[in-house]
Amino acid sequence: MKKICSQCPTEMIDDCHVNVQGGMYGIMISQKKGLFNRVSAKPKASVCPNCGYVAFYIDEYKEFKK
Repeated sequence: MKKICSQCPTEMIDDCHVNVQGGMYGIMISQKKGLFNRVSAKPKASVCPNCGYVAFYIDEYKEFKK
């Protein structure tokens, strides 16, 4: 599914990696689901080649539904 920039009507470039400068592990999105269960995902980014706007997303979004 292609993403369109919310700042200008340009198709965004998907599947860009997200890293924290100086960090070894990057960023992780997580949610506690019960007493011992937890779901987590690594975010990806979409970048607009026209204006530089960046949007984060995860592929495993269905695992976060309650």
